[in-house]
Amino acid sequence: MRKFIWVAFALSVLAVSSQAQQIPAADVSAGYSYFRVGGSGGANLNGFSTSAAYNANDWFGVVGDLGVYHGSPSGVGITALTYTFGPRFSIRKSEKVVPFAEALFGASHLSASFGGVSGSSNPFTYSFGGGAEVPLGSSHKVALRPEVEYFGLRANGSTGNCVRISVGIVYRIGERK
Repeated sequence: MRKFIWVAFALSVLAVSSQAQQIPAADVSAGYSYFRVGGSGGANLNGFSTSAAYNANDWFGVVGDLGVYHGSPSGVGITALTYTFGPRFSIRKSEKVVPFAEALFGASHLSASFGGVSGSSNPFTYSFGGGAEVPLGSSHKVALRPEVEYFGLRANGSTGNCVRISVGIVYRIGERK
């Protein structure tokens, strides 16, 4: 009888821990982004980024990301639009924090205007970075996602170095079985 109680206890503990490790099938997020274009002589842009991800398993997902940023340094209006897509790698060892890294590829549209003169560019864009998801509340459907990424904007044989710092709210959809 004692062995039966220990086996039942062990199975219930394992069942609880497997329940805590439910993997969302997908997620969507939206939030604020700070986008630094260029190095020391660059421009600070503020904006919005959103993403949608599909999780193939507990560690690999595919994500699409869209960001819109604007700034007016020294009276020059600068707008940047980034749209990238690629893999995300997550470490789901804890239900409290889920760190991840991603490598995204796509394009951008940059435009600038000053005194009635404007110009634009459409560089190839890639980003490498990561962050973490921290669940908000007990349902684990909503999370906070801080993130830092390097962006490379490649056009005409040169690369513009950029950094994006974002914080957003994630809504997790469904469960991966």
